[in-house]
Amino acid sequence: MKRFAVIVFLASMLCFPTGHALAHFGMVIPDQHIINQEKKDTHLTLSFSHPFENIGMDLAQPKKFTVTVNGKTTDLLSTLQPVSFMEHKGWQSSFRFTRPGIYQFVMEPTPYWEPAEDLSIIHYTKTIIPAFGDDEGWDIPIGLPTEIVPLLRPFGNYVGNSFSGQVLLKGKPVAGAEVEIEFYNKANKLRSKSDYHVTQVVKADDNGIFNFTCPLAGWWGFAALNEADYTLKNPEGMDKDVELGAVLWIYLDELPEARK
Repeated sequence: MKRFAVIVFLASMLCFPTGHALAHFGMVIPDQHIINQEKKDTHLTLSFSHPFENIGMDLAQPKKFTVTVNGKTTDLLSTLQPVSFMEHKGWQSSFRFTRPGIYQFVMEPTPYWEPAEDLSIIHYTKTIIPAFGDDEGWDIPIGLPTEIVPLLRPFGNYVGNSFSGQVLLKGKPVAGAEVEIEFYNKANKLRSKSDYHVTQVVKADDNGIFNFTCPLAGWWGFAALNEADYTLKNPEGMDKDVELGAVLWIYLDELPEARK
């Protein structure tokens, strides 16, 4: 009987993985996070992944891919090309910057059905890139169904800086929002101390504002998850809940070297 109980327990662990394994992140990662006269182009990779563990999932062609600058939104969906990312289907786009501005790139994915959680997932994923010295407008919401608005300028930061953001749902702050945070462990070079260390978690205050100090240089993703007030049908045609994710990616640079 004991042996049977152990088998049942192990089977349940396989069917219901630990919490961190369920921390999905939409990703919009450019290869240039600051644009200047020497670097006027960037390639952006779009994916749906577990960024610290480097475990990818197939990302269907996004429903929308846009860039917003100076209050104007441009459709970039036709620029996407399929690419393999973390051994799964992702997408890539190239963008050339021609004038100063704060460029907010946003991916709205096709809803992703997650059988392990019995719901569909939609992560509105945003990455903000400054161009040619412009420094205004990075804290302006762009009207997504849900989004994280940075309260710390989301570029030109060093490792060890504390990031602050506000979670909005339908344009209103989400009191007590839970925000999952992961480091993009590029090339899978780092090993976590435990399962708990893979995904960091912080709670927002009554105004939807949260803070987190980033201890490593590189890309950090912040995902605030809320339940939608509507359902979508699963592959069997049954109405199921929808998880809405407000995802923001920021980059932190290494500390500058001392002058010799």
